[in-house]
Amino acid sequence: MTDIQVQHAPASTAAGRVRKAPENFLNPAGIRTAQAEGIRGRRDFIRNAFAAAMAGGAAVHAAAQAPDVGDGDPAILKLPKHSTGLGRPVASPPYGQPSQYEGNVQRRQSPGLTQTNQASVSFAPIQSLFGIVTPNGLHFERHHQGWWDIDPQQHRFMVNGLVKTPKVFTMDDLMRLPAVSRFHFIECGANTGMNWGNVAVPTVQYTHGMLSCCEYTGVPLITLLEMAGADLKKGKFILAEGADGSSMTRTIPIELVTSGEVLVAYGQNGEMIRPENGYPLRLVVPGVQGVSWVKYLRRVELGDMPFATKDEAVHYVDLMPDGQHRQYTSIQECKSVISTPSGGQVLLSRGFYNITGLAWSGRGKIKRVDVSVDGGRNWRTARLENPILSKCLTRFNIDWVWDGKPTIVQSRAMDDTGYVQPTYKQLRQVRGSRSIYHNNAVQSWLVQENGEVKNVQVA
Repeated sequence: MTDIQVQHAPASTAAGRVRKAPENFLNPAGIRTAQAEGIRGRRDFIRNAFAAAMAGGAAVHAAAQAPDVGDGDPAILKLPKHSTGLGRPVASPPYGQPSQYEGNVQRRQSPGLTQTNQASVSFAPIQSLFGIVTPNGLHFERHHQGWWDIDPQQHRFMVNGLVKTPKVFTMDDLMRLPAVSRFHFIECGANTGMNWGNVAVPTVQYTHGMLSCCEYTGVPLITLLEMAGADLKKGKFILAEGADGSSMTRTIPIELVTSGEVLVAYGQNGEMIRPENGYPLRLVVPGVQGVSWVKYLRRVELGDMPFATKDEAVHYVDLMPDGQHRQYTSIQECKSVISTPSGGQVLLSRGFYNITGLAWSGRGKIKRVDVSVDGGRNWRTARLENPILSKCLTRFNIDWVWDGKPTIVQSRAMDDTGYVQPTYKQLRQVRGSRSIYHNNAVQSWLVQENGEVKNVQVA
């Protein structure tokens, strides 16, 4: 284990020593602080919440260290109000909301990004999620011109280019057609981008939080192209265009479309797509970087060559060691991350822990995930939890007994093509150290003797 670079968390996360995960389980004082804070993603939100929670948190810490409660646990012996009183009626509120005690589980803006009046990124709290599905209200956001709530009755979707009959569809037209539903991950090409330059982002929400996974419902794009009489011999690429102010446009190879995987989607996790995720219509391009999943989708054009639009000629390109840029490198390669324990969390005591995390590949299914608890010297194969789906998040778990000594935990994924997730040394030998996009290197978390977990890099 050599060349370890510790990425220190800012002071705002250091107060969370009384809990395993600083985002979870607010007490009443913390709830009042969260409600007063009002604005999501404010940089000192966690710090303020924990300042309010410290009084009650000390008892939590003591209980974790000393499970013997003597005469009995008052939380068991004394019946609480919810065991003796009448609860709230159904449909109150009419649209369900999370518990008030989960007020810290939210999308957050990164303190490491330039803040403007029109914030463009929020990160999903993957350290606080279970299974593989991202709730709609916690799905990460990336905007190029802000988000809109578009009237679906006025929205139109057009198919043109190398087709016999250009078509214009209303939302009613699309929702009358046979639909399919599939689970897929979506990851921004810049996810983990700040780690390229050793930027000190403290938690897995900031290192890997531009990642989500949902069930999408819609019409296969190939169906709509065929309805327009697409020339699939001459047509080699499609151009997808969005209806927001940036007119986001992306080139997509026709092979992805003819496979039937690409969807014109209106549904997400059983309800209509949320406005911040492209309502009423977005493109779903499994395995491909999120920028190609064009939101507010209004047009698809079939052409015979890449379109080289502004968003792919100078943006989302990979800076190589020789100074040249790679274009159209849109596939999200095999990757994994441990979400617990991870940066910003605190292990309360030595003993048994379940190490858990997520793995994914833009080329197919996850075949195996190995975990190291000694900085990469030794590896054990983790359990892959069902379902294991193509181009979808896969949850992994492995048992671990922490002896209380400092150590580094890592995960390394392999997909069904045989591709193995690289180390930073392996990745930088090919890609250099000045890139932004498609960082799929092994993530390392340093567990310190006091239980605090920090972001580090192991070369």
